[in-house]
Amino acid sequence: MSRTCLSPPRVVLVALIATITALSGCTVGPDYRGAPQVANGAVRANTFVRAPAAGVTPTHAPSKWWTTLGDAKLDALIDAALAHNQDLHAAQARLRESRAQLQQQRAQELPTVSADAAALRMREPDLSGLQSLQQSNSNASSTNQNANASRGQGPLQLYSAGFDASWEIDLFGGTRRAIEAASAQAEAVDADLADTQVSLAAEVAQAYIGLRDQQQRLALANQSAELEQQTLALIRQRRARGVGTDADVERQTTQVETTRATLIPLDEQITESLDQLALLTGQAPGALDSELSAPASLPSLPATVAVDDPATLLQQRPDIRAAERRLASSNAQIGEHTADLFPKVTMLGFIGANASDPGHLTRKSSLTWLGVPYLQWDVLDFGRTRSAIRQAEASRDEATARYTQTVLAALQDANNALSRYGHQRDSVARLQQIEASADRSATLMRQRYGAGASSLIDLLDTEREQFSAQQNLVEGQADLLKDFVSLQKSLGLGWTPAAR
Repeated sequence: MSRTCLSPPRVVLVALIATITALSGCTVGPDYRGAPQVANGAVRANTFVRAPAAGVTPTHAPSKWWTTLGDAKLDALIDAALAHNQDLHAAQARLRESRAQLQQQRAQELPTVSADAAALRMREPDLSGLQSLQQSNSNASSTNQNANASRGQGPLQLYSAGFDASWEIDLFGGTRRAIEAASAQAEAVDADLADTQVSLAAEVAQAYIGLRDQQQRLALANQSAELEQQTLALIRQRRARGVGTDADVERQTTQVETTRATLIPLDEQITESLDQLALLTGQAPGALDSELSAPASLPSLPATVAVDDPATLLQQRPDIRAAERRLASSNAQIGEHTADLFPKVTMLGFIGANASDPGHLTRKSSLTWLGVPYLQWDVLDFGRTRSAIRQAEASRDEATARYTQTVLAALQDANNALSRYGHQRDSVARLQQIEASADRSATLMRQRYGAGASSLIDLLDTEREQFSAQQNLVEGQADLLKDFVSLQKSLGLGWTPAAR
């Protein structure tokens, strides 16, 4: 039986490879075990503590919540904003940048290979003049021979081609931790993009509801001014017949002008809302005037609003996911810096060829190769690495606090939005009753004034109350719709996953 024995150098090489293989699975630093538990009682509850008794259904809420309002114009505006808004494009660019950084970090695990080639051509200087000065006349003939020999030499030529390679072996997981940190950071930026989508959809809806609210109140003000103008004409007729007075005419004129004065700020607000919607959808001011300038009613609020439980809130709110991913990234950075405490091994290699003729580069005799492991260990770094580790640990603690605060703020945001929505529903119900009562009172007072049973002052007071009640109802309905939008935003709805 034959036995193959390894030479001492080969034994060392095999031992080195075995050691590298064993250590390459070692990853220093703390493993990420998830975000800390925050407000367990509130999160595990079936419903939010501030959920109203009516108007809310504990079921799964649709992501595209705006479609439940039944307004095609609003749907088109939000779709346009999600496609053309420049803030959203900037967030998408940041996501692409973070993903490219992740790919760059992953490439650190692979060897670095470079190729080089060179061609050298050099001619030696003619030394015949220098030699003739140094030689005596007695050996002139010998000098001439040397000079002729020097002149006869051709230029020197050298051709070289080769490959260099280096590979830092990730013995203690520093590179793996860096990839882990970059991956979590990219996911955080992805969540930031989703948060931008949530905010953008809500902002467009708020601006659109504000526009329709302003248009409705402007239409009411115009109707009121027209009605008051008719009343003024009637008073002037009464005065002409000797029934009315100049004071009555002046009072009604003042009322007409006061109502018309409310048209100017409303018209200005409508212009600002149109320009805001144009900006949100990535268009120049005035681009939506022809499409949205015609007054339209407010969107229709659904009878009930679907609201998930608090645990689902933590999963779907993008700002919570972003905070959690940044916590994971900062935790991985601790291991990335901890790996700097240990040695680094880099495998260096070279293979190339050198020849005086390009055709000889492929000959075996022209080949040159080199392979060597390179060990580097910053033994005396004077605490720099440990300071970096402590800094990373402090960043991890800060990220933990920010995550906790984000969760608590999200719970507060959702509960406040639910509370506002429930109270505004009750407020709108009362405003509807007040508006109905004011309409009946105004109708009766006009009849009494026409019959001469009441004074003009009573009529004017009643009309002012009616106009105020109508304006308050429209504004209250708009506020309820805005509270609905705020509720959807607080639940983290309105985003779609980014394309890979």
